[in-house]
Amino acid sequence: MSKIAFIGTGVMGAAMAGHLMDAGHELIVYNRTKSKTDTLVARGATYVSSPQEAAKNAEFIITIVGYPKDVREVYFGETGIFQNDLKGKILIDMTTTEPTLAKEIYTKAKKSGADALDAPVSGGDLGAKNATLTIMVGGDESVYNKALLLFEKMGKTVAYQGVAGSGQHTKMANQIGIAGTMTAMTELLVYADKAGLDLDKVLTTVGGGSAATWSLTNYAPRILREDFTAGFFVKHFIKDLGIALDESAKMGISLPATAGAKQLYDMLAEKGFENDGTQALIKLWWENGKKPE
Repeated sequence: MSKIAFIGTGVMGAAMAGHLMDAGHELIVYNRTKSKTDTLVARGATYVSSPQEAAKNAEFIITIVGYPKDVREVYFGETGIFQNDLKGKILIDMTTTEPTLAKEIYTKAKKSGADALDAPVSGGDLGAKNATLTIMVGGDESVYNKALLLFEKMGKTVAYQGVAGSGQHTKMANQIGIAGTMTAMTELLVYADKAGLDLDKVLTTVGGGSAATWSLTNYAPRILREDFTAGFFVKHFIKDLGIALDESAKMGISLPATAGAKQLYDMLAEKGFENDGTQALIKLWWENGKKPE
């Protein structure tokens, strides 16, 4: 079994770290809000007060935090991971972040005698809880093979995508796809309700045909229950779509549907719903997410 530093124990990270503990690995945990590590500590994880301390004695260092600026602070900050002697260690950033930052971490790790993988995930809180995440990995394939047993404890679909940054580029493609399914699912509900249809019947019917999507299956029922808790935060989805659009611009391509989805989510955040789950998009049509009578 391995000694693993796990940095970032929020909605996703706590469940993912728990699966590694279930597999018998020894965990050292750090989170800015210490209380979010309490459940893991109660199960036997060791809490430390900084990313630097977490990484000091670990073989694998896994990070999953909020924004690129948080990733940069965790790795390059005054009490960051790179303040250690990292020779022989494997760094795995599972945050959705910028491909250029993933490459920067990879290069710095190599200069430090360590290895680095970018391994963003998809599947939300349910995927993290059920260990059914999709994990997209960039870096050296030989290093990916060393980390594969850990990935398989947290996810169901795990795939090596290519050189450093490729995991993040794959996640951007994923988020572009989700942007379309979330807007489609929301507008489908708005249309069907206005037409006087039974929404449960509609979901069963169209969900059994070519309109079936993960978003429709998992988020539409939450909307009908008026459950807008975050499996994935609106504010983080806006961050992801911004990265996708920035990367697209660098490559000289235009993604108007994705840009339109980001505009809708920006509007949602401006209305004060940035800490809701992405299914809260319905609130742009239904006041506070409540289906009109």
